[in-house]
Amino acid sequence: MTLSKAEARKDERGLITRFVDYLGPWGMFLKGFARNPVMVGSVVPSSGKLIRHMLAPVDWANCKVFVEYGPGVGTFCRPVLERMAPDAMLVAIDTNKDFIDYLKREIRDSRFVPVHGSAADVRDILAALGHSHADYALSGLPFSTLPPGVGDAIADATRDAIRPGGAFLVYQFRAKVLDFLKGRFGTIDRAIEYWNVPPCHLFWAYKDEDQAR
Repeated sequence: MTLSKAEARKDERGLITRFVDYLGPWGMFLKGFARNPVMVGSVVPSSGKLIRHMLAPVDWANCKVFVEYGPGVGTFCRPVLERMAPDAMLVAIDTNKDFIDYLKREIRDSRFVPVHGSAADVRDILAALGHSHADYALSGLPFSTLPPGVGDAIADATRDAIRPGGAFLVYQFRAKVLDFLKGRFGTIDRAIEYWNVPPCHLFWAYKDEDQAR
């Protein structure tokens, strides 16, 4: 029996879905990259070494609200939750609904709040959750390839959302993001993590006490 074009497409989509489910997190990651490479940035999740390096400066004892932009399949979410206090909150914001739905299924932690939305709306998202600010924000979004104006909007929103003394943690394959951090944050520390594919630039941009908004 010959399948119609509609039936063939449906069968193909079902095969792809089953293959993605079979691959687990890697399948979801590849699917997200194929759908929107500009926002995902890489087909390879961050290494454990990079995660530990990126999170090392965080003052977990004084962290009550941690925000992540572009959490993907939760590569950073789980390590953040392991380090957070019992009464803290991790807000994960992603424009890809597939990733958000996946995280809702896979991470069952009362401190974890996945949100389908834009990082540029972080202040409104925090307000809706009853918070006036975040202590830290983490991003692996590829600032060097974001559409014009989007990087500036995210950087401005993050500066306004983070409390004085807090920080914007950013990991990138290129150092272009420094253009978005300078002038918006006070002290900016940086490093390179070579134990990652590919090696990654790391930035810790702190909001000075006199930058209160």
